Amino acid sequence: MTINWYGQSCFKISNQGGHLALIIDPFDKSIGLIPPRGAADIVLVSHDHRDHNNIKAIAGAPFIVNGPGEYEVKGVSINGIASYHDKKEGEERGSNTIYLIEMDKIKVCHLGDFGQEKLSDSQLEAIGDVDILMIPVGGEYTIGASEAAKIAKQIEPRLIIPMHYKVPHLSIDGLATPDDFLKEMGVEEKTVIEKLTLKEKDLSSKEMEVVLFKI
Repeated sequence: MTINWYGQSCFKISNQGGHLALIIDPFDKSIGLIPPRGAADIVLVSHDHRDHNNIKAIAGAPFIVNGPGEYEVKGVSINGIASYHDKKEGEERGSNTIYLIEMDKIKVCHLGDFGQEKLSDSQLEAIGDVDILMIPVGGEYTIGASEAAKIAKQIEPRLIIPMHYKVPHLSIDGLATPDDFLKEMGVEEKTVIEKLTLKEKDLSSKEMEVVLFKI
């Protein structure tokens, strides 16, 4: 599996061999970042906001998933779990979908723009054991550093990838950097990578390790 991050909540996940690609939450160029380019087999959209729903940016004829439900596409297992974008059960910003993706025997959880104070018991049970957690940490529109740390400890993944935080050129105001989240997680030295390539066996020695992507 290879993972690339484009900023905000947008990731490209390719399977081993690179013949299948899945893109999550493609954004519009109006947010100041360069949208993902190229084709994909599958596109997931956590919610209908411009920094997450730019499906037209993706070439080809991808299978689109934009809400809760269970899907099996080209050998990739996807489970969408209903959640909220805010702390008032969607009254402020609406709904959000958490996605569980299983590819190459690796289970990835993408929380989208999760805004609840914590995961409910039913959400936590549905998520189950996770290898890689993609979690928003920038606050303002989602959970912030302290909430994200608590939720990460609820899930206990092997690897944590922070997302939806302040980066250069991003025109969306109010987001914090990931620094506070790293402090909450007790991370003293940042691990910054351009892309992540791993196999199932590579995760066996990891325990809540946090990695940041260069952008």
